[in-house]
Amino acid sequence: MALFLRRGAALAARSIRTASASASTSVHRLPTVGSLAGAGELAPTKLFLVEARRGFAKGKKSKDDGRRNTVQDAPDIGPTVKLAASSQMEAAVVALARELSKLRTGRASPGMLDHIMVETADVKVPLNRIAVVSVLDAHTLSVMPYDPSSMKPIEHAIISSPLGINPTPDGNRILAAIPPHYVRLSLNLLRISNKVLDVHAKRHLIQ
Repeated sequence: MALFLRRGAALAARSIRTASASASTSVHRLPTVGSLAGAGELAPTKLFLVEARRGFAKGKKSKDDGRRNTVQDAPDIGPTVKLAASSQMEAAVVALARELSKLRTGRASPGMLDHIMVETADVKVPLNRIAVVSVLDAHTLSVMPYDPSSMKPIEHAIISSPLGINPTPDGNRILAAIPPHYVRLSLNLLRISNKVLDVHAKRHLIQ
């Protein structure tokens, strides 16, 4: 009787160990792709692991990726920049020549007084905006103000200029006699020329 009981206990223990081993193997072993066909529906966790393993498969590189990585060559803008710079420099030279032609050269010219600034009502304005300058003869200019009340400020501005001109009131206009050249006046004209050059150089550099 005791022998029969010991055999029964041994068989029961062996059955328990076999069941535990099979359960452990079923938990940790992933199903293969072939076993999925006959397994029907899988548990969500097992199905996720199988799909994750498939996702790590190496994908093929498309031709479009190579095209996107191709760097396009930048266009050559050198000739365009050079042409624009040449045009601006030529315009600066023309403008400078026009301004220098207004300076006196021994003969009266209406543009000789354009650079003179007249102070009226605490505001400085160019003389050619508040008066009409015309040539009477080779050595005399006539300045006709639009407003007669601005004659005194215009006369003062002409006297204060470095041109060496002594204006004379003549009714509702001002006569400006152009004296002959001399050394001091030439130096003043040179100073004005340098100022005009600086103004035009800065203006075209900003543009």
